[in-house]
Amino acid sequence: LSSGINAEYGEWSDVTPIPLPYNDREPVVQIMYSERFKDVYSYMAAIMQNKEYSERALALTTDAIELNTANYTVWHYRREILREIKLHLESEMEFTASVIADQPKNYQVWHHRRCIIEMSGDASKELELTEETLTKDAKNYHAWDHRQWVLTQYKMWDRELEYIDELLRKDLRNNSAWNHRYFVIDSTTGWSRGTVEKELDYAAAYISKAPNNESSWNYATGIIKKQSMKYTDFSNFKELCRSLHASNMPSPFLMSTLAEMYIEEENSTAASNIFEKLKELDSIRVNYWSYRQKQLATC
Repeated sequence: LSSGINAEYGEWSDVTPIPLPYNDREPVVQIMYSERFKDVYSYMAAIMQNKEYSERALALTTDAIELNTANYTVWHYRREILREIKLHLESEMEFTASVIADQPKNYQVWHHRRCIIEMSGDASKELELTEETLTKDAKNYHAWDHRQWVLTQYKMWDRELEYIDELLRKDLRNNSAWNHRYFVIDSTTGWSRGTVEKELDYAAAYISKAPNNESSWNYATGIIKKQSMKYTDFSNFKELCRSLHASNMPSPFLMSTLAEMYIEEENSTAASNIFEKLKELDSIRVNYWSYRQKQLATC
């Protein structure tokens, strides 16, 4: 143990541990704690009760976290210690990075790291850390959330679109990367008409490669809907959809987009025909497409 508990030199002889469980009631179901767990958390309870903020208390939280990395109370107390004893935070960043490498979906360690960055003001390693984490799991919510917080808080946007380009070249179905692209543009340049046209062309290039990839379709249609624009306002995107349709491409995402275009053009007959095809092509949502088809009669 890094904290020295159970060591013969008696560093902890001045502390009276509070044994588990922390109350006098007999538990209904006894948790089979290991002896090490009992020792660490008994001393942990004692130093928290005594409000001890010291280097040995910090070492004890390290042991407690190794035994249970999801214990948010220990993480919180660890931060209190760090604020009190004012140790250099570089070693704490290394510690959290090692925990993240081992448990990348642990809520508490990501929150703790954010707090340490706020204490130090140094976010220089965060983009690299999240890139390494996302290389192992491209959909890790915690890594994406942390990255977006860092970008927003410390204005580190310079190469973010390039990073997204790299991700999408590797996996054009990476819906997290598509979502992040929207976030970056929404947070920086905003959505001028020129930007919308550029991003629709960007999405169209990926749609052409994989017409049944829902992610790129969602990105394109999401841009148009979010900006309260019309599909028919963008001739290149409109032409792509009609070209794919003419090639008999069996894509429900293409077909649903075409239906929206025909509705914009007030061509109810063409839209109804598309919905009829969608009931066959996307049978799992047949009731939804029937509902949309019936709505045409009320428009």
